Amino acid sequence: MIKRRSVLPVALAFFCTLLITFSCTQQPTDTGTAEDAPAAEETVAIINEKPIVMGYSSWAGWWPWAIAEQEGLFEQNGIQVELIWFDGYLESMQALASGQLDANCQTLNDTISFAGEAVNGEVAVVVNDNSAGNDKVIVAPEIETVDDLAGKSVTLEEGVVGDFLLTLALEDAGLSREDVTIQNLETGAAAAAFAAGQSDGFAGWVPFWETALEREGSKELISSADFPGAIPDLLVVTQTLIDNEPAVVQALVNTWFDILAFIDDNQESAYEIMADRAGVSAEDFDRYLEGTRFFTLEDNLEAFSPGDSMVHMPFAAQEMSDFMVEVGFIPEAPDLEAVLDDQFVTAYAEENA
Repeated sequence: MIKRRSVLPVALAFFCTLLITFSCTQQPTDTGTAEDAPAAEETVAIINEKPIVMGYSSWAGWWPWAIAEQEGLFEQNGIQVELIWFDGYLESMQALASGQLDANCQTLNDTISFAGEAVNGEVAVVVNDNSAGNDKVIVAPEIETVDDLAGKSVTLEEGVVGDFLLTLALEDAGLSREDVTIQNLETGAAAAAFAAGQSDGFAGWVPFWETALEREGSKELISSADFPGAIPDLLVVTQTLIDNEPAVVQALVNTWFDILAFIDDNQESAYEIMADRAGVSAEDFDRYLEGTRFFTLEDNLEAFSPGDSMVHMPFAAQEMSDFMVEVGFIPEAPDLEAVLDDQFVTAYAEENA
């Protein structure tokens, strides 16, 4: 019998508080200097006296936020943001759920997982990207099909996106998580354990599956490309921030589209910033981007709209929620209407029509 991911415990929230308290006393990662940034054409008034605290972690669709920090795009939109990098994705979600962050980058399924327990609420306000192959299940040489995983061991970080992808694949093959042995480790440690021959499979995201593939003869079994629309990656803010400082949330959303414009106009420098933040080579970075599709304004408007396919997040959220309750990821579904808020994307579209 495998271990199910339990609800967010008080102990995790306590340790997360200690982590963020310590982190916030440190200077944010220096990704550039004021001299490096182009001079602003005009001074923009800052609308928040206290910087909002935003988390992000190592995923290709979230690396672009480093551009906003280095190029002063937050300030150009009138907000102060303390951007905190998390080496562990799970820790960033625990930090948001326990009230230590105002915003965080996370997937839709993980947001659904944590929303019911979040002390300040969790609301998706913009889609950063959709995983199109950068989430993978990597397996040992002798495994050829998903059916072959029955009775085998898989290292992964339990309850997050790699686990979700594996479960989708197992269910699609007529199996369940109970048919495999889950070895629950932080994603980087899980990849290293598989590479060392300590399990038969690994589930996780870029760049960690690169480590897994260092094992001789290992290979990709399935990826997020096999489940289109299943893993949208989001900027999620607290309901408290929306209630108290909606203009700040709007500025965050506006900043995302300014980042995309910067990438279009300054691709070489943008890629350098992102590759540096990710700690990967330019060659690896180009390969990682192939499995990630950044979401434009038009993509966002479609994603937030009602529909009957996984392209539409209201539909996708319901499908994911039903699935997660069924397999035991969560005890009950959160209020899905409260989890998705398109007002800020819509306002940006109207302002830039």
